[in-house]
Amino acid sequence: MTFTAINPATEAVLGEYPTHDAAHIETALATAHEAFLAWKRTPFAERSQLMNRVAELLESEIPVAGALMTSEMGKTFSAAKGEASKCALTMRYYAERAEGMLATEIVKTHGSKSGIRYEPLGPLLAIMPWNFPLWQIVRVAVPNIMAGNPIVLKHSSSVPGCAEYVEGLFTRAGFPQGLFTNLFVESSRIEPVIADPRIAAVTVTGSETAGRSVAALAGKHLKKCVLELGGSDPFIVAKSADLDHTVPLAVTARLQNNGQACICAKRFIVVRDVADEFIERFSAAMAAAPIGDPMDPSTVLGPLANEAQFKTLSAQVSESIAQGAVATTGGAPLDGPGYFFPATVLVDVPETAPAGNEELFGPVAVVHVVDDLDEAIRYANDTPWGLSGSVWATDPEEIEQVIAGLDVGIVFANAIVASMPELPFGGVKASGYGRELGVAGVREFTNVKSFFIA
Repeated sequence: MTFTAINPATEAVLGEYPTHDAAHIETALATAHEAFLAWKRTPFAERSQLMNRVAELLESEIPVAGALMTSEMGKTFSAAKGEASKCALTMRYYAERAEGMLATEIVKTHGSKSGIRYEPLGPLLAIMPWNFPLWQIVRVAVPNIMAGNPIVLKHSSSVPGCAEYVEGLFTRAGFPQGLFTNLFVESSRIEPVIADPRIAAVTVTGSETAGRSVAALAGKHLKKCVLELGGSDPFIVAKSADLDHTVPLAVTARLQNNGQACICAKRFIVVRDVADEFIERFSAAMAAAPIGDPMDPSTVLGPLANEAQFKTLSAQVSESIAQGAVATTGGAPLDGPGYFFPATVLVDVPETAPAGNEELFGPVAVVHVVDDLDEAIRYANDTPWGLSGSVWATDPEEIEQVIAGLDVGIVFANAIVASMPELPFGGVKASGYGRELGVAGVREFTNVKSFFIA
């Protein structure tokens, strides 16, 4: 079998990558284990020097990395270059700070000395999706490599060039062989890798279905795992919201990454006092978003990443409209080559419609009108997911009410939700468990070892 990269804007085949056989996988796991035994004893100064070197290398190749991401999954070239820059920034952040985050903590007890050490577990299997082909890898790999854990990557089969590129970055920067290893392996062949005793733990970013499957396998083999799964994130517009500020960012919040991000705003929950004005202005702004060639600097919205995603979203929107939802703009896929779906706003969506109870992974916004902020919070929480959410208000009390009230892992106020190296990232409920990034993320796959000296 081969992994085939297809340009979603043109449907042209970019390349084919043969999957790795059992012998290759065995060599990869053995090399990762040997690398761990040496790397966990490597001083932080040496780890930091190598991580800064890979950041410098990526910074010198941002247009190359950006063009690769755009060609394989369709994000705009501007967004792709921004993603590459963010990856390099994160590398430098942990190169500078990981040692302090993982320093031994002294805890006062009745003994002469007591405390907590944070020690690496071993090679991690990282199962990653296509929507942020570099960032998803980097936000897992960088903190964990700095913590002492090698990474074995199983990336999405639709972005094989990106997987190969990241492995090449670490190799060219001088990291020891086995610290970062890419495996071209089908999902159906992943259980033996999880079961292998040389794999210490598993992290997966993907669908709820994928998360449940991986978590079951990890549990079967007593491996810790972190799950970063789907979301149907609320974008709550309060009575005090400044719509001049809110509406343009509402468009960006929904259309970023062509609408294909777990932390994209998907449900726009608007208090009735400002609902009519918000819907009118939001619909007009969404309709004005230029759609087309993702390499064109003027393009805001590129294609969906693959044919399966395109067909799924088209069917969800079509069925929702058939059940009574109203599209104030968009609502149907574009004709011609490429997987293009226009920016769409749906109102009056029945709860039984796909847009009323499923995650829409594409540039489709669902607007719900509520009477007050209490109802907005109740509605936002009435979902299986709990990844992130945002509140748009000028009243500090309204902001605090939503931050305290949302059942999610991340809340932003008057800003688009984003992952960043400083803050833990992850959700609750069906959005998964465990954390990436921040102090919590860099310690997630460590042995929290207590010690006591009498």
